[in-house]
Amino acid sequence: MTTDLSWMLEDIVQNVPRARHAVLLSADGLPRGSTEGLAEKEVRTISAAMAGMQSLSRATAHFAGPETDRQWSQTIIEFSHGWSFLIGAGQGAYLAAAAAPDVDMQQISFRMHRLVARLGNNLTSPPRVNTEDDAGTRNTGAARRGGSGDSGFVLADLDQVIADVRGARHAVLLGADGLPRGATSGLNRDMADTISAAMTGIHAYSRVTSQFAGVQEDAAWRQTVIEFQHGWIFLISAGTGAFLAAAAEHDCDIEEFTTRLHEVIPKLTPSAARGEGVAHA
Repeated sequence: MTTDLSWMLEDIVQNVPRARHAVLLSADGLPRGSTEGLAEKEVRTISAAMAGMQSLSRATAHFAGPETDRQWSQTIIEFSHGWSFLIGAGQGAYLAAAAAPDVDMQQISFRMHRLVARLGNNLTSPPRVNTEDDAGTRNTGAARRGGSGDSGFVLADLDQVIADVRGARHAVLLGADGLPRGATSGLNRDMADTISAAMTGIHAYSRVTSQFAGVQEDAAWRQTVIEFQHGWIFLISAGTGAFLAAAAEHDCDIEEFTTRLHEVIPKLTPSAARGEGVAHA
């Protein structure tokens, strides 16, 4: 029988203004503890969704770059009404936290990592998923080969963004069906297919966590950001039924990159040009 560590999680909501909830979970989606104010069913749902999120996040590491050390650092989900954060919490465990839109990002990150250090030996869950990036290992060859693909598949406007922003790596436009609609010239179709499928799952898991971030009518998902030691991956809405996944090196100017991505979206999808770019949770 595992120990309920809920009492330790209260540190986040008590000491970080605008923090809302925290949940500790095992790699296979079993809750290990949660802060007050969450129903048992909500805790189970969040734990399962976040376990799936970390698994898919790790599987996309090769998209962020071909480096040998592709360690996942965190996944952040932004909604119109709040944030959800996910980090590792020791062997086979993860810590999720939710906060209001105006939370101090540095403060909640500090408290989460400090809590992980405090949890220490209290976490004894053995890893139940392969922490090596199997999907990344299988697809690294495709990432390195790249290939421009056929001319009809390459999106010139996206290519220009990648060329203009230092540290930008790849981008893929995908539909709600999980199929790529086009990509930058550094990706071949096999890689675009793989990334699109993973990103469709990440978007689905992101939306499941909407109520964790807070309850609000017409709440909308905005983006999901995955940080690795070697780079970043961004998933953003690109109009009704379309999404844009993009990758960059870790030292890329993130503000410039994401601004350019948002600027190019109306050129890629007619629905975004009509102002239909927000995906409701």
